[in-house]
Amino acid sequence: MVPPRIVRRLILAPLVIALTLAVILTLPIWLLVAFLASLRLPPPQRRAMRLLTFTVTWLALESAALVACLGLWIASGFGGRLHVDTHQNRHYALIRWLLSRVYGAAVRIFGLSVHIDEPELTAEEIARRLTRPVIVLSRHAGPGDSFLLVYHLLARYGRRPRIVMKAALQLDPSLDVVINRLPNAFVPRKTAESGITAEIRRLSAGMDATDALVIFPEGGNFTPSRRRRAIGRLREKGLREEAARAESLDHLLPPRPNGAIAAIESCPTADVIFVAHTGLDHLITLGDIWRKLPANAQIQAKWWRYPADQVPRTRDTQITWLFDQWTTIDQWITDNRPTHLTSQKEAS
Repeated sequence: MVPPRIVRRLILAPLVIALTLAVILTLPIWLLVAFLASLRLPPPQRRAMRLLTFTVTWLALESAALVACLGLWIASGFGGRLHVDTHQNRHYALIRWLLSRVYGAAVRIFGLSVHIDEPELTAEEIARRLTRPVIVLSRHAGPGDSFLLVYHLLARYGRRPRIVMKAALQLDPSLDVVINRLPNAFVPRKTAESGITAEIRRLSAGMDATDALVIFPEGGNFTPSRRRRAIGRLREKGLREEAARAESLDHLLPPRPNGAIAAIESCPTADVIFVAHTGLDHLITLGDIWRKLPANAQIQAKWWRYPADQVPRTRDTQITWLFDQWTTIDQWITDNRPTHLTSQKEAS
């Protein structure tokens, strides 16, 4: 359960800044601990030193972002004008600055490389004269996918992302402060699907040409047990064709169509982008990162873009279209997944 906002602001945010100062002051001790831990790993896999370096960098950036948020709050008349476009743009600029620094740190520390096969930018996008909003439907795989996707939308496309996220992410103080000042939605874990759909409708209905709504139709990371439960729910609802198509997916959970359909209905002028990615799908928990983090982190991704006039408009055709795209993404992952990652379907 996420603590109330007043607790998060008065306790969690200052705690991060205090923790950052404490870690910096005791850094020699942490370096020694990380060095000794690294001796237990093969030479190319000095994960402890790399993870410590990234953690310190992350804490420093997190603290800087919180201080910047305080300054932006004061500049907005102690929060009175946060909804004004000028102040909204300043917060998007802060997110872009933060994510670009985190991305740069990941490149230097983990050897991160991201290769994206994406649609060509339109002339309007190159000139940053965006003509219509976009709805982004992405695979859900690991904690880093949202970060990389949002970073790319901000840095390359000049978009202002709107995201539907789990409420637990508000435990990250800088994310909590910035995202809650912008048009996004945090949904509690046990929120009914109708509640999530209502939030998606609210966000998509208010989009303009510079916005991008980001949705993860699977609703969570792939696991064999989630796959079995999802297929079982489809069968219980009598959706035999969808259940059969879900069984054919090796790497994905079946998409939940209601959110995507709600977004398309609420913003019919939006282009739709589907996103596939693979490379770090096996890094879900901290234990996974410690045991399996490669010496050079490589991510392959592909984007498919459909102009608004090519998007189906009836519910049945939209569901079929969504499953068709999920089948395409699943096959792309099979073709592009690193060889050291075994098929998740075999494990199920």
